[in-house]
Amino acid sequence: MKRVNHKIHWLKKTLGPGILFASTAIGVSHLVQSTRAGARYGFGLLIFIIIANLFKYPFFEFASRYSNVKKVSIIEGYKTLSIWILWSYLIITILSMFFITSAVGAVTAGFLQNLFNTENLKIYNHIILFSICGSILIFGQYKSLDSIIKLIGFTLLVTTIISFVLILFKGPIESNLFPKITYNDSNILFIIALMGWMPTAVDLSSWNSLWTLERMKLSNYSPKLSETVFEFNLGYISSAILSICFITLGAYLMYGSDSEFSNNSALFANQVIQLYTASIGSWSYYIIAISSFSIMFGTCIAVFDGYARSASESIRLVQQKGVENNKIYKIIIGLLVFGSTLIIYLFGSKLKQLVDLATTISFLIAPFVAIANYTLVTKNFDKKARPKRWLQILAITGIVYLIGFCLLFIYFKAF
Repeated sequence: MKRVNHKIHWLKKTLGPGILFASTAIGVSHLVQSTRAGARYGFGLLIFIIIANLFKYPFFEFASRYSNVKKVSIIEGYKTLSIWILWSYLIITILSMFFITSAVGAVTAGFLQNLFNTENLKIYNHIILFSICGSILIFGQYKSLDSIIKLIGFTLLVTTIISFVLILFKGPIESNLFPKITYNDSNILFIIALMGWMPTAVDLSSWNSLWTLERMKLSNYSPKLSETVFEFNLGYISSAILSICFITLGAYLMYGSDSEFSNNSALFANQVIQLYTASIGSWSYYIIAISSFSIMFGTCIAVFDGYARSASESIRLVQQKGVENNKIYKIIIGLLVFGSTLIIYLFGSKLKQLVDLATTISFLIAPFVAIANYTLVTKNFDKKARPKRWLQILAITGIVYLIGFCLLFIYFKAF
């Protein structure tokens, strides 16, 4: 009994970063990309979702591992490898963060418009949404983020699993859910976009590191390495299971129906909610609408926080003169609110193109971040804390996989 109480105690102290990771993943990669994959290809792309979850796992785990052992962020680790690696990471972060936040914001605003019938507000939906996210983070920061995500993450987990179980009993529209995939330009580019953010972008692994440190500071508890890894695994495995649930929803309820997801964010949101109500019942529409908006809202806040936190940490490390990290964080939040709104304005209602662009950018920069993370936990790192041999082999395989798909993407774009 005493041992059980101890486990509950440290889990309460460490629980947070893994759930934040899962929430970030569920947002666009699961709710949008996995569901689209199921609706368009049935289970034809299931193997790619499993491969992406498997081969990307080490690089996210390494970020949490590094912070637990070194008590500094993995971004600070990039600086120990080379100042140019740190500069490269900062530039990549700045170039990608507006596209990623606007992609997440576009989806979130769609659920907002669907729930409150505010489509006539147009771009003001995004301005209101981003302003609320920014205000929560500027005034509440990690503590507010941690509390919000835990609540809404649990809600979506329950509703998704219930829907998943019910549609298994109901059965699919199309009997053949494993069609032969034609690997033409269009399908290859879709697969790359799908895998680019499945479960999420590799460059976002630094967020795990930063959230792990912030949780340690907030709880005033320094967990053992095994405790940090367990907490991370809890979030990662939950995220992987949910990705399979979402592709199943799309495959069972839309594949073979001649229906296609809308490019309009509000209509897309309504279609996703209809997937749930088709299995649970029409009575649940508003419950699902609130739950879906809540998880996307939580994802939006997490993405804003992650980018602001990682960018401010990078800027702090490259500066000759120290500037208060919190001040940089708040400035970047403001820039994200403005920049993301501008991207939304320029792209209009082209939700699919925006999401595909964001996920593709993430995929192309993934190999560089993966190599850096692997190097940091295998070179000049406490031997007892280094990843086990099987995990190192999986990481090397993952690096080869990421490089291979990047070269494939460049080939298809060039020729």
